[in-house]
Amino acid sequence: MIMEFIQNIFSYDQNSPLIFTRFFFWGFFAVVMLGYSFISNRITMRSLYLLVLSLFFYYKSSGFFFFLLIFSTFVDYYTGKWIYKSQKEIVRKLLLAFSVFINLSLLSYFKYTYFFTSIVNDLFGTNYVAHNFLAEFSNLLTGSHFDTAKIFLPVGISFFTFQTMSYTLDIYKRKLEPVKNIIDFGFYVSFFPQLVAGPIVRASEFIPQIYQKFRLTRYEFGLALFMILKGLIKKIMIGDYIAVNFIDRIFNNPDMYSGFESLMAMIGYSLQVYVDFSGYTDIAIGVALLMGFRLNQNFNSPYKAKNCGEFWSRWHISLSSWLKDYLYIPLGGNRNATAGTYINFGLILFVFILLASNLWASIAIIAFAVILLLSMRIFPAAKRNIVANINTMITMLLGGLWHGSSWNFLIWGGLNGLGVVFYKYWRKISPWEKYNNVAATVWKIALTFGFITFTRVFFRAPDIYTAETMLSRIWNNFSPEIIPAVLAGYYKVWLMMLFGFITHWLSYNFKDKWRDVFINMPHWSQALISVVIIFVVYQSICADMQAFIYFQF
Repeated sequence: MIMEFIQNIFSYDQNSPLIFTRFFFWGFFAVVMLGYSFISNRITMRSLYLLVLSLFFYYKSSGFFFFLLIFSTFVDYYTGKWIYKSQKEIVRKLLLAFSVFINLSLLSYFKYTYFFTSIVNDLFGTNYVAHNFLAEFSNLLTGSHFDTAKIFLPVGISFFTFQTMSYTLDIYKRKLEPVKNIIDFGFYVSFFPQLVAGPIVRASEFIPQIYQKFRLTRYEFGLALFMILKGLIKKIMIGDYIAVNFIDRIFNNPDMYSGFESLMAMIGYSLQVYVDFSGYTDIAIGVALLMGFRLNQNFNSPYKAKNCGEFWSRWHISLSSWLKDYLYIPLGGNRNATAGTYINFGLILFVFILLASNLWASIAIIAFAVILLLSMRIFPAAKRNIVANINTMITMLLGGLWHGSSWNFLIWGGLNGLGVVFYKYWRKISPWEKYNNVAATVWKIALTFGFITFTRVFFRAPDIYTAETMLSRIWNNFSPEIIPAVLAGYYKVWLMMLFGFITHWLSYNFKDKWRDVFINMPHWSQALISVVIIFVVYQSICADMQAFIYFQF
């Protein structure tokens, strides 16, 4: 019995990954904090301790893919050292190119093999099948029995890949010095609170904290506890409840539901994806803070945004700023076009031509590109705006592909890019842009939320057919006569959605006031409230624990 219990602790179960909402995680975290209390100010020992436990966390979340995490750690640690020591610019560039190539190759292999294989087959009429060479190598080396016909996506690969890339890029730009040893770097890469779903932590922001002594004020302790409780409420009580009881049913079988139900599922999903992802980062920030590490804010009430550009400055802030600093600005930003601009522009046009699968549509895309390039040549005054718009579209399209390897994510990224570009011109002629009264603000927020919700159907739907079906049913089969029955049948879902949206749209002052009330309470009051909230939250579970949405990215 004891041996079986120990085996369960140290074995990986792909059906029960280690996530923040499982009781096992909180047992794991209690053990972490118990040992941490003895070594919190012994910096090298602390890094080694958290590195080992973070690798264990990742093993429990993604199995033997933790070897991939170790590989990326070694590659970027030593590449960063060599870049820093090299005096010749050509050597530094070659080393940086090596690091970027290795990181993007691994990311592309696990995340985009099926996507690229599909493109090649569509283009040349071939029937290539993706093959998992790593699984085959493992089977030959260790006698394992992995399915070589399936390529599984390692949890969090997009997040830790961007983190390690930012490290070598910042060293190349001479913005950062290498860490003192590989233990510290491994700890930075694998720190378990933010490892599998962010926020994406910059080396320049986190590494200096590694060498600081542990400190945690009373206010920060209360804030950490508040963030953890808030994250659990968001994820389990709101997100999982409305997903299991309504949203998933509609998206899984859109033909069976009316247009009104499809519309409400889209609105509900906008809430779900926010409370799910921001709930994860709230817990991550709180857990990290209890260990004395401060992670940056990743969400800032995104559905209060009054335009698409503002939305992306509030949503997944760590990714948006990463794409801005390491993609948009290097492309030339709003100043000029670089070689990267033209290369990426050409590749994206090629992808859209493949997507069109139609001669006339392909001709139209090529004609559009030619007109755009000629306009830049003929009208130099307009070139800067055109370049800025192209760079914006490239950034948003690649940001879409970062989320997943399907046409749906490409369309979703493209629509958001068009929203950002459109607003730049719309604000110049908008009749209400100059007004900031309550009515104008509500209208702008509603319009932005409506557009973001529309694009979300491509983000959530498993394929183009599902997205088209839901939008078609909203347009052609809205069925207003069944609205009273639907409202009555799912009244608990609507109440939970209403609770979620109201708490989101409350003023900052109101929410900060009640946050500080909790933080300044005596510890016994905080403990009592925590017990009550945890009891209520876990009583709301109506199915097996739902993985966080961003685990798949």
